[in-house]
Amino acid sequence: MCLRRLLQSSQLQRAWRAAFLKHVQGRRPGARRWTHSGGGPYRAVIFDMGGVLLPSPGSVATEWEVQNHIPSGTIVKALISGGENGPWMKFMRAEITTEDFLQEFGRLCSEISKTSVPVDSFFSLLTSERVTKQFPVMTEAITQIRAKGLQTAVLSNNFYLPNGKSFLPLDRKQFDVVVESCLEGVCKPDPRIYKLCLERLGRQPSESIFLDDLGPNLKAAASLGIHTIKVHDLETAVKELETLLGFPLRMAVPNTRPVRKTMEIPKDALEKYLKDLLGTQPTGPLELLQFDHGQSNPTYYVKLANHQLVLRKKPPGTLLPSAHAVEREFRIMKALANAGVPVPKVLDLCEDSSVIGTPFYLMEYCPGLIYKDPSLPGLEPSQRRAIYTAMNRVLCKIHSVDLKAAGLEDYGKHGDYVARQVQTWIKQYRASETSTIPAMERLIEWLPLHLPRQQRTTVVHGDFRLDNLLFHPETAEVVAVLDWELSTLGDPLADVAYNCLAHYLPSGFPIQPGLSDCDLTELGIPTAEDYFRMYCLHMGIPPTENWNFYVAFSFFRIAAILQGVYKRSLTGQASSATAKQTGKLTEFMSNLAWDFAIKEGFRVFKEMPATKPLTRSLHTWCLLRTPGTRSYVTSTDSSPAYASKEALIFSPEGLPPRVRELYQRLKEFMERHVYPAEPELQRHQTSAERWTPSPLVEDLKEKAKAEGLWNLFLPLETDPEKKYGAGLTNMEYAHLCEVMGTSLYAPEIFNCSAPDTGNMELLVRYGTEEQKARWLIPLLEGKARSCFAMTEPQVASSDATNIESSIREEDGFYVISGHKWWITGGHGEVLFEQVRVPKENMVLGPGRGFEIAQGRLGPGRIHHCMRLIGCSERALALMKARVKSRVAFGKPLVEQGTVLADIALSRVEIEQARLLVLKAAHIMDVAGNKAAALDIAMIKMVAPSMASRVIDRAIQVFGAAGLSSNYPLAQFFTGARALRFADGPDEVHRAAVAKMELKHRS
Repeated sequence: MCLRRLLQSSQLQRAWRAAFLKHVQGRRPGARRWTHSGGGPYRAVIFDMGGVLLPSPGSVATEWEVQNHIPSGTIVKALISGGENGPWMKFMRAEITTEDFLQEFGRLCSEISKTSVPVDSFFSLLTSERVTKQFPVMTEAITQIRAKGLQTAVLSNNFYLPNGKSFLPLDRKQFDVVVESCLEGVCKPDPRIYKLCLERLGRQPSESIFLDDLGPNLKAAASLGIHTIKVHDLETAVKELETLLGFPLRMAVPNTRPVRKTMEIPKDALEKYLKDLLGTQPTGPLELLQFDHGQSNPTYYVKLANHQLVLRKKPPGTLLPSAHAVEREFRIMKALANAGVPVPKVLDLCEDSSVIGTPFYLMEYCPGLIYKDPSLPGLEPSQRRAIYTAMNRVLCKIHSVDLKAAGLEDYGKHGDYVARQVQTWIKQYRASETSTIPAMERLIEWLPLHLPRQQRTTVVHGDFRLDNLLFHPETAEVVAVLDWELSTLGDPLADVAYNCLAHYLPSGFPIQPGLSDCDLTELGIPTAEDYFRMYCLHMGIPPTENWNFYVAFSFFRIAAILQGVYKRSLTGQASSATAKQTGKLTEFMSNLAWDFAIKEGFRVFKEMPATKPLTRSLHTWCLLRTPGTRSYVTSTDSSPAYASKEALIFSPEGLPPRVRELYQRLKEFMERHVYPAEPELQRHQTSAERWTPSPLVEDLKEKAKAEGLWNLFLPLETDPEKKYGAGLTNMEYAHLCEVMGTSLYAPEIFNCSAPDTGNMELLVRYGTEEQKARWLIPLLEGKARSCFAMTEPQVASSDATNIESSIREEDGFYVISGHKWWITGGHGEVLFEQVRVPKENMVLGPGRGFEIAQGRLGPGRIHHCMRLIGCSERALALMKARVKSRVAFGKPLVEQGTVLADIALSRVEIEQARLLVLKAAHIMDVAGNKAAALDIAMIKMVAPSMASRVIDRAIQVFGAAGLSSNYPLAQFFTGARALRFADGPDEVHRAAVAKMELKHRS
């Protein structure tokens, strides 16, 4: 394999010859000997990889050495160093790891070149996409060989990559047998590896042909009786192989193949029709080939005398309504040719099915290049950029056609294109449905509810993608746009989104390679976003906000098309040989579509107004209820609902008697039990037993439960019958939650800690009775804890649309894969690998996450803010006690002006934040969680920053002691700082507040 192609010098030939002779001379007595069985046809072709199927790394090494200023020949000398026992040979036999190889290889290169050699860079280049694209001529040859019923194999010297996978960047489905040296522990030219390949093929040496570019490897094969071809030049090698096999390996017309049996058409009838059409009497037989791409209307290359034509027809059998309309294709191409859009010249439309079995049309054959792989292997970055720019411009040209001038005003309906398309593809999918696909069902419900409000009307291609374009062989110019089957009048953005689907598909996708795992910057290919911006610039229009909807719709449409292809394949009607594979791909595409539907849902959800604009004026005054006690009330001028609700209570003294009693009992419990237990709880937190429940916490939980200080968090709105909690309003709980916030350990002791509170509320609101019995009750009883896993190491998880973890349905389960860390409820790091969760464990149902998010918008969101007020109060209390007992620079700290200023500032900031917390809780109670969205966003922005500043001032007063475990300040500060991203980044909250401010307040 691969680097072996570097070893082409005479010095290297001698080294390999010596290794080969050693293997031959060292054959074990009694070992099986292969004999040449004499004549007979060849039945198998065995290919080496590097230098035969892939580009030779020899040229890569030469170029790399020049670019990195490394003396020429360094790589080759290092590779042959040590011969059979050198690091390279050991690496290919998997006797040493990648790390060990690179270390030893780097040392050898440095010794040879007398300079430092970045071998990691060379290895990365060697295994990169740039040098691992299979030669098209060999791909075509393999296809022809297999079409004739012969076997194919690849016999490669290769190695393991750092990820543990063997390096074989080929489509393994091309080969009946794959033999890899790193898996077998044997390398060419060792005869054993050739014998192993022949055994797995079930062939004799005389029945096989072996292609390699290295003499020693060929010599070893020939000594066993295998016919060999040395690959100097690919074209020459293919011609020699054709001579040996006795049939052509290259089609005269690119991208064609012999007509499939199920797609054959009567040649005699077609030839008669063509003679009449062309008005000539040509000599010689009609030549007919089938184009090998396309999943819908069968397309053929036709040659009669000097005429080269393309025939496109409807597939045979019963077809879906309005599908495969070749008549419309003929009309649109004829019209667009006159409008300056590059299309093939159409010649005739035959609607008489008696000629070849179905209607068809003819057009002139256009020579040119079709790029099937969107990564455009073999081109330079600048060339790739030019190709994508040309594609973008021709799409703009299509969308700019004057409908009236082109006679296409009646080519389709005007307006509501997307709505009609959604219904069309729903009907098409239903007509070809063979089983229930959950994602398709969700999309069928979701898409009609999220249609774009504004749409332009232009000609739309309907299937605009790179491999439907014909490019000039020498320039980045589109000479023809092909496959107009799905064209109509409609929303041009649907074309643009569809054009970008390859950006979201993996490179190994079976129907069409994608770009999602490619480095687009290195390739010179614009991202989907850049491509869309380029389109908008060319068209002179602003970018749309609902891009994700268009992508979701495009993937849904593809899924529906694939389902139709799959159903036709079951009866042999599909035009592509790979059609039967599309059954599973339908589900894959629909899941991708649903991913984008979720992203669009996030966008809509973030921009959704809280309620009617809060433009009313708010007046605050105080009501004297008891001597010396103040309670504040917030009222509104314009909302009767507000006036009828309970007043906004600023101080605990203003709480209703039952709640005030709870508040007092809670404070007493904290003084008697929680604060004294903190040192022991802190020691447990840092001990080896920290991953197990603290016995002291468990004891305190039972005490709290016995005193009725349990599950205080559930809001009255969620639990009106007080079945699960204390039945407090959000505002009432805010005062109690502040007290719990004065100790890091208190929330768990009272069963009011995150994420359990939000998860319990979720189950109360949306859980089934079975789910409540299994999970809610143990959580409410304090016998179980829950977690919340969102943050991922590889992405910015503050943007939920970045999340890479996946969930898919399989046999009654949801299969989850992903990598999470900083998991709330343990802060652990967990790798989910194909975790199977029963479908009945899903809360509320698939696709209803936004509904849950809206319902759970408030209480759990501000509990942290409530606790931060208490945390800040305790920090300030510790600070005040500290400054009264410490002396610095000749006087007590309490007399230092800066200290006094810090105390004053802390008090003011705490009071301000408390008022905002209470206001948010009050609005949640009287107008609902959604109406309080602005206030919730504001307090989540304010409280963590305020607490961080207050605690930081306290730490400054304590000096080094403030950072120690003797006081809770350091942990307080860490917790407050963490909430500035754990509970949503400051930037997100600020942006939300600003958007609502700009949107609703004039």
